Order: sequence, then C-alpha cells, then structure tokens
Amino acid sequence: MELPLGFGMALAQNEAAMHVFEAMTDAEKQAVLEQCHQVHSKQEMQMLVARLEENGAQG
Repeated sequence: MELPLGFGMALAQNEAAMHVFEAMTDAEKQAVLEQCHQVHSKQEMQMLVARLEENGAQG
C-alpha cells in the first residue's frame, strides 16, 4: 500500500495521527487513502490528517 506523497508528509508532521493510521486495519487504511484522492490542497490534507488524530483520541 503506497501512501500519496502529500499524505505521507502530513502524517510525518502529526505523530498522533500517524499512530492512529498505523493501528488501522487494511480496509480502514484503504478508505482513508481513497479520501486522499478527493483532497485538492495542502490545507485540506492537513485537515484530513487532523481528523485521524481526533478519531483516534475518541476511540
């Protein structure tokens, strides 16, 4: 599973979100990667990664 460059860079800047992503199942990771294809800016990518962190904090 190859990460889009922008997503990988955003994850690298948010350690908590990176841990959440690493703990996901393959199906969950695939769903996130599909969301990455809908992102059109650096800010949107950072927001997507921030949501990962928030979801991890809730669960």
